[in-house]
Amino acid sequence: MSTPPVLLQRDGAIANLRLNRPGVLNAADGALALAFRAACLALEADSSVRVVVVSGEGRAFMAGGDIAQFREAPHAIAETLIDPLHEGLQCLVRMRAPVIASLHGAVAGAGLSLAMACDLAVAAEGTRFSFAYAQLGASCDLGGSWHLPRLVGLRRALEISLLGDTMDAAQALQLGLVNRVVPADSLADETRRLATRLAAGAPVALGQLKRLMRESWSRDLATQLGAERAAFEACVGTQDFHEGVEAFLAKRAPRYEGR
Repeated sequence: MSTPPVLLQRDGAIANLRLNRPGVLNAADGALALAFRAACLALEADSSVRVVVVSGEGRAFMAGGDIAQFREAPHAIAETLIDPLHEGLQCLVRMRAPVIASLHGAVAGAGLSLAMACDLAVAAEGTRFSFAYAQLGASCDLGGSWHLPRLVGLRRALEISLLGDTMDAAQALQLGLVNRVVPADSLADETRRLATRLAAGAPVALGQLKRLMRESWSRDLATQLGAERAAFEACVGTQDFHEGVEAFLAKRAPRYEGR
């Protein structure tokens, strides 16, 4: 029986999506792309998922695309690789659950684009980051050109993408590519702590905040103010909002049930 290229496991309300081609540093081929899309579609459709953690098996998070496939069928890459990866990525961005990237080893090319598309990112010390596309004579995918300038600014984004220099975890933190850097042996524990904290939050409120932040780039202030009002009204209609208010007044921790 072949090993699945993507593992999807549940830990209560936390879903773990793990890239699983460790022998090639989780480089994306057609099979991984299809499995990634299927996993992301399943996660988006499951309202019981409160947090998603994306990670990589073995020595790396993801070292980009599978170069062997590029050589064998270059003209099929857009259809067999990019299209399913893009569909899966849009699920992660759309879904209300926060998505955390747990990063180690190589985070390059499509791996960096995937990490940037996640809502939060935790990196182990020793992680190496590279945009990497230009070294292959290629432009980027997986939203790299959308997220990178928004995270680091246009001038920095052009430098990172055009020169393709490798960055360490400390540089990635300084640039805003990741939220936290932790010792390598603490990565799993720190990711789990962050996921557990988010999973205890009010799902509707967190989902509305995620959507408001992501959609703000395409709106003027007046439109965004209207969206904020509508989102707040949606939260007020939930039991979790009333639980939050009562817990605050009673000076106790809230117990959010996702309703």
